[in-house]
Amino acid sequence: MAPSPVALLLALGTAAIALAEPLRFVDCGSKDGSIQEVNVSPCPTQPCLLHKGTSYSINVTFASKIESQGSKARVYGEMLHVDIPFPIPEPDGCKSGIQCPIQKGHSYSYLNKLPVKSEYPSIKLIVKWELVDDQDQMLFCWKIPVQITS
Repeated sequence: MAPSPVALLLALGTAAIALAEPLRFVDCGSKDGSIQEVNVSPCPTQPCLLHKGTSYSINVTFASKIESQGSKARVYGEMLHVDIPFPIPEPDGCKSGIQCPIQKGHSYSYLNKLPVKSEYPSIKLIVKWELVDDQDQMLFCWKIPVQITS
C-alpha cells in the first residue's frame, strides 16, 4: 500500500523541521490566527537564497482564533509594494498538514512547498504568504526577504 500524500507531506515536514531554523518574519495581518513559528528549509541565512529549479519546504506553526471549514493559501512576490501572485502546487490548507475543520484555540502545522522555477528572474524581493479561512479572513500572513539566484 502506497503512503498517502498527507503522510508524505508530514514526513517531509518533520525532516524539514529538523534542519530548519526559525526565521525572523514580519506578520502582515494575521487576524484569525497567531503565528508561533515560520521555517523555510533550506534557508540558513536571511535573505533566503532561493535557487532556481529548487523547491523549498515551508512549515508554519500557528494557533487559530476562529473555527473554519477550510483554508486557502495565497503566495506573492512583493516588488516595489506590488503583490505578484506566485503559484504553489497545493493552495488547499486542508491538504497541507492542517486537519479540517479548523477549531478555535488549536495549534496547527501548515506544510507546503515553494517551487522556484528556472524561468524566474534573478531578483531580490519579499515573499508574502497568506492563509485565509472560509470567510476570506487571514489565519496568518507573513513576509520574509528573499533573493532568487541561479
